[in-house]
Amino acid sequence: MSIPATEVAAFAAQLPFPLDPFQRSACEALEAGHGVLVCAPTGAGKTIVGEFAVHLALRAGRKCFYTTPIKALSNQKFHDLVERYDRDTVGLLTGDQSINSDAPIVVMTTEVLRNMLYAGSDRLRGLSHVVMDEVHFLADRFRGAVWEEVILHLADDVALVSLSATVSNAEEFGSWMETVRGDTTVIVDETRPIPLWQHMLVGRRILDLFPSRISGGPPGRGQRKLNPDLLSHIRKRLAIEDAERPGHRRGGGRDRRGRGGPPSRYRPPARPEVILQLDKAGLLPAITFIFSRAGCDAAVGQCVRSGLTLTTEDEAARVREIIERHTGELPQADLRILGYEQWCTALERGIAAHHAGMLPAFRHTVEELFVNGLVKAVFATETLALGINMPARSVVLERLVKFNGDTHADLTPGEYTQLTGRAGRRGIDIEGHAVVLWEPSVDPDMVAGLASTRTFPLRSSFAPGYNMAVNLLRHLPADEARALLERSFAQFQTDRDVVGVSRAIERNEQELQRIAGSTDCHLGDFAEYARLRRALSERERELKRGATGEKRNTVAESLVRLRRGDVIIVPAGRRAGPAVVLEPDREFADPHPLVMTSGGWSGRLSPRDFADPVEAVGSIRLPRHIDFRDAQVRRDIASTLRNKGFAPAVGPGKHGKHGKKRDGATHDRELARLRRELKQHPCHDCPDREEHARLAEKAHRLTVETQKLRARRDSASSSLARTFDRIVELLAERAYLEPDGDPVVTEEGEWLRRIYSESDLLIAEALRRGIWKGLGPAELAAVVSCVVYEARRDATAASVMPTGPLRRAVADTQRIWEEIQSDEIRHQLPITREPDTGFVHAIHVWASGAPLLDALLAANEIPPGDFVRWCRQVLDLLEQLRIVAPDSQVRSSAGKAIAAIKRGVVSIDATTE
Repeated sequence: MSIPATEVAAFAAQLPFPLDPFQRSACEALEAGHGVLVCAPTGAGKTIVGEFAVHLALRAGRKCFYTTPIKALSNQKFHDLVERYDRDTVGLLTGDQSINSDAPIVVMTTEVLRNMLYAGSDRLRGLSHVVMDEVHFLADRFRGAVWEEVILHLADDVALVSLSATVSNAEEFGSWMETVRGDTTVIVDETRPIPLWQHMLVGRRILDLFPSRISGGPPGRGQRKLNPDLLSHIRKRLAIEDAERPGHRRGGGRDRRGRGGPPSRYRPPARPEVILQLDKAGLLPAITFIFSRAGCDAAVGQCVRSGLTLTTEDEAARVREIIERHTGELPQADLRILGYEQWCTALERGIAAHHAGMLPAFRHTVEELFVNGLVKAVFATETLALGINMPARSVVLERLVKFNGDTHADLTPGEYTQLTGRAGRRGIDIEGHAVVLWEPSVDPDMVAGLASTRTFPLRSSFAPGYNMAVNLLRHLPADEARALLERSFAQFQTDRDVVGVSRAIERNEQELQRIAGSTDCHLGDFAEYARLRRALSERERELKRGATGEKRNTVAESLVRLRRGDVIIVPAGRRAGPAVVLEPDREFADPHPLVMTSGGWSGRLSPRDFADPVEAVGSIRLPRHIDFRDAQVRRDIASTLRNKGFAPAVGPGKHGKHGKKRDGATHDRELARLRRELKQHPCHDCPDREEHARLAEKAHRLTVETQKLRARRDSASSSLARTFDRIVELLAERAYLEPDGDPVVTEEGEWLRRIYSESDLLIAEALRRGIWKGLGPAELAAVVSCVVYEARRDATAASVMPTGPLRRAVADTQRIWEEIQSDEIRHQLPITREPDTGFVHAIHVWASGAPLLDALLAANEIPPGDFVRWCRQVLDLLEQLRIVAPDSQVRSSAGKAIAAIKRGVVSIDATTE
């Protein structure tokens, strides 16, 4: 038997399948001593390269850390590696779980490794390889900095294996990695392991988007030619719809996107019908993305009520076994209030919802059932596309727009690619399928653009913070800390932008030199004449802006006066027509009331949407509590608006009853003076005046543009270092650093150094001032929730403060935040998020030992899944306080609060979150 000549060959011999070319290239580079960055689509098998790093570390008798962004992925990878090796060889560290942490192979969340690096942990000894799975998370605006901190702080002799989704600037990212980590090989593979076919469901027919099946090849990148059968079928549908519309006129030229004229009567197939069509076409299991939690739950209800069943009796029995395994420890009383019976009924039929509002135990049950082929139809929000290993044969998109918090926005090509990337199960399916539901407002060409565009640039979210600053200064002199920040990917990208800016400055200066002298005039100083012309134009613009501003103020005042239920007329644009006010806005400076139009669109309008003051043309009664994202609610309101026949109010003309508006420019003395001086200037009579003026204006424009470019270049250079210096100044003022010479971390700074939270400085100040002393466990959990919890946009505020000490502690925390905010404004730093009391009552009730029903009632309609998630966020901070807090009573209270919270639904399936 021959011995493999290389470690790559030895590793490949252990696999049940041959290595793909990109996997082999990456493994060979790693064996040659290079770091590697591997960018490939979801499901392509990037983790094989990470597993080869594990193989190399073990063969060399060294250590390998395998990092992932979330606990669920860490747990999954831990079990995979234990199965491949054994429990003595593999460990797990996820913050709340430690298994065999001194093993040669340890799987962990990225934050755990970051904390180990800052603490100088002994476990880093012997480390030869680090795998960073899902490294593209460094673009995450909340957690992304952690990935860059790890990359920058790892020892130079540690080989780094970075695994990323396909990004369009992989070469730029790789170039930075080579700058900070040394020799790094970039491997980019854009070939999906399972070909993806694009379809549209028109009525009850599933039609290919591209004609590739006819030509015999799979759809290629950049392909935009549409399937003629699809276009023909859509034309027939539109003709039928036109004929059925009220007031139909042949050849009326109606906008095919549904704008203008009476609203479309077309209704896409019901959700049960869509699933049946997918089943007939052999396209199950499928994930249908619906950008609303309530919409996902409603879809499951519709399918169950229709009698749809996708499982056999044997499969339903297996479903019940898995449900019992995941939920057997939950109290029956809790299950009753969580809708357990309805949930089970849907699962036994092979149907489920999946979203963050679900209880984790329920969500993980759905994931296991789906992966095992027992649930065939899942209705999910877009969060399922992030990190969860749950591929399907097909992905269905009901709509190509989603609510982003303020308005309904079109999906980007990157979002479309991420969602449809779930289609196609390697080793099971020979192809994956993406199905978009057609309606008259969905243009096939737009779908083709989304499907054939691959623009997903990786942008750094790295920025220094308080905790980062004290950790850097504990290990490095200030100059070296600044230098390290300037090596970040954020500064690298900024500096690359600066190169382009510098080139633009050079081009402008060359053009200015060429123009110089060409504006000389034999009659006088043309530069002076040009300045007069600019002053005259600017004065005319000022007068026009004044009139426009006055009108805008009048429009803003009229918007502020609107009340809930008022009906207004949007005068122009895509949203033209009647709209009802769902949520007034009393912000006088720039009001943005939330409205819904007769076409079913909801979003915020601004004064810029109106040329004249807004008047209510009527009103309609709205329910006290309204979920305007619910499809049925939207249809009902839109129907009411249409049926009432609202029309614009008839009033005086545009300029009022006195006719034409008086022009302020006619009587402006400054304007008259400038006009007089211009005419009297000698250059006014120059025969080449206009040519000179054109060149002078060009020179002025280039001069102004160059000044702006220089300012931009100067502000961009070392921008992170300047932010760091401001943070250091603020921390020195607050005694977290000794400012003499190189800043030294004080005792208070040591507390701050070990607090990992978005509100780290606020927490450190609360501990230092002792405002959380004397609180009982439930009270401490409640006040801690203020700096952790952040309400969803549609949530209503809760302000119940169960006890006097809690009320005082929350008020003191708010006052400290106001002081910090003032300092941050003075130092031109990002503002720490304001404390949110929306979870105070709920966590206090739960930590006091009350049943789940009481806690959910106190949570003011927070869904069970969110309730558990926020409880666990509070637990994470309490765990830190139990160790970091300088006061023994606070540490003791934190420990008791942890024990009180970690029960029932909060403790079940906690290790998989």
